[in-house]
Amino acid sequence: MTSTIKKSSNELASFMAIAAAIVATMLVTFLCLAYAAKLTRALGRLGIDAATRIVGFFVAAMGVGLAFDGVIEALVSHGMSSLH
Repeated sequence: MTSTIKKSSNELASFMAIAAAIVATMLVTFLCLAYAAKLTRALGRLGIDAATRIVGFFVAAMGVGLAFDGVIEALVSHGMSSLH
């Protein structure tokens, strides 16, 4: 995430926003793990299966996005600057 804000006019604010997003993600993860037993009972087997599929889709989408950014950066670094 930080590699996409290079030379930004609000670089410090961007870094702070990224840090806040990381802390928020950590908090939500902690809460989910702390209340895992209650969440499991509330969601049920089908709810957990659906949540697993949705999270898997998001992880795959992020992976494709990161790979795409890497390919673009590699092409730009080799002289194909019109792509970025």
